[in-house]
Amino acid sequence: MAKAIIHVVALVLWRVRVSGAQNVPAKGPLIVACNHVSLLDPPILGAFCPRRLHYMAKRELFGIPLLGRLITAVGAYPVDRHGSAAGAIKRSVEILRSGETIGIFPEGGRNPRGEAQARAGVALLAFLAKAPVLPAAIIGSNRASRLGGMKVAFGQPLQLDPSRRPTRDELKAFTEAIMREIRTLSENVVHA
Repeated sequence: MAKAIIHVVALVLWRVRVSGAQNVPAKGPLIVACNHVSLLDPPILGAFCPRRLHYMAKRELFGIPLLGRLITAVGAYPVDRHGSAAGAIKRSVEILRSGETIGIFPEGGRNPRGEAQARAGVALLAFLAKAPVLPAAIIGSNRASRLGGMKVAFGQPLQLDPSRRPTRDELKAFTEAIMREIRTLSENVVHA
C-alpha cells in the first residue's frame, strides 16, 4: 500500500521516468545499489523498483512516530550505526538468502556532492549471500522542491565468482565496478 501511494505521488509531483526495469531479475536474492543524494532516494527507489526492497535504516528513525511506521511499511529494518556491523550484516544476509531484495547506498549515507567513498559492505553482502548486485541511479531527487522531473535507471546485474572467497582487493575492485556503473547510469540518463 505504501509503495503504491509513493508511486502515485512521485508520478504526479515529479513525473518520474524509469529505464532498465527489465534488467531487474524477477526472483532470487538481489542487492540494488544506488546513488544517494536526497532523503527521497529510498522511497523513490522502492516505489519504482519492480521488486519489494528492504533497507537498512538507522535505529533512531524508528523512534519517530509517523516516520517509524512509514519506513517500516516500505521495508526498512533498524541498524545501530554506533554498534557492531555484525547484526546488520547478519540480518541483511538472512533477507537475501530468503530470496528477497535489499536496497543499499554504497557510500553509507547521503552523498550530494559525490565526494564520499563507497564502502565495501555491498561487495561483502554480495559474497556472503551469493547475490548479484544491480546498479541503479536516481537523477533529480536533489531538486525535488522545485518539482522538476526525476529519473530512475537500472543497469545490468554484476556478480562475484560464487565458487571462491574473494580477496580484500577483489572486494574493493568489485565495489569500484559497481560505483562506475552507477556513475555511468547517471551520466547516460542526464544526457538522454
